[in-house]
Amino acid sequence: MTPEVVLQVGLLILTLAMFFAIHNLSRNVLTKLRTNNRANLQSTRHFVHGSHLLTRSRSTPHKAQSQAHAKNALTEAEKALSLSPRDPGPHILKALSLDLLGHKTSALKSLDAALSPPCVKSLSEKERGDALVKRAELKLGLNRRRRVDSAVEDLVDAVKLGRAEGDATAFCLLGQCYEWKGMRDEAIDAFERALTVDSGSDLARQGLDRLGS
Repeated sequence: MTPEVVLQVGLLILTLAMFFAIHNLSRNVLTKLRTNNRANLQSTRHFVHGSHLLTRSRSTPHKAQSQAHAKNALTEAEKALSLSPRDPGPHILKALSLDLLGHKTSALKSLDAALSPPCVKSLSEKERGDALVKRAELKLGLNRRRRVDSAVEDLVDAVKLGRAEGDATAFCLLGQCYEWKGMRDEAIDAFERALTVDSGSDLARQGLDRLGS
């Protein structure tokens, strides 16, 4: 066998080896993508179902039914998380369900997870702002004295993200925090800004009345 033939055979073997390697790699990648897509689809289904259950829990006037819907929403959130642990949506759904069930500390931990890397990267500015306001509310409900400074940080960030543009809640909570900290001028400003967003806000008016403004 001449050197030229040996070289050609060697090149042919190398080409075939590269072909099969690329083929196997492509097949493995495709299989992984299909698996991930199925998992994401299933996670989305659990999340959507859980969100509907959460809405029903909030809207029903009967406590027993409300609690049952909240528990089922929590189950759906946990199923979604088992499939997509880095998706912030199920973490937030879990937090809101736990809050309705009265498990404030666990709800706070779930919001912490949603607002921590890498989950937080998937949130829009509005979603992040909403989560920050809810986390601040939970912090104040659990231990106002110890967590007020941390709550203020969340609320200030939420306001910067535009969370308070259509909802006075963030400004009202911020006003209450400043009032508790003895920062009268800042509290008045926050309550007044709440009224610019919602002129009918009773919380804002009550806050201004307490501060004599």
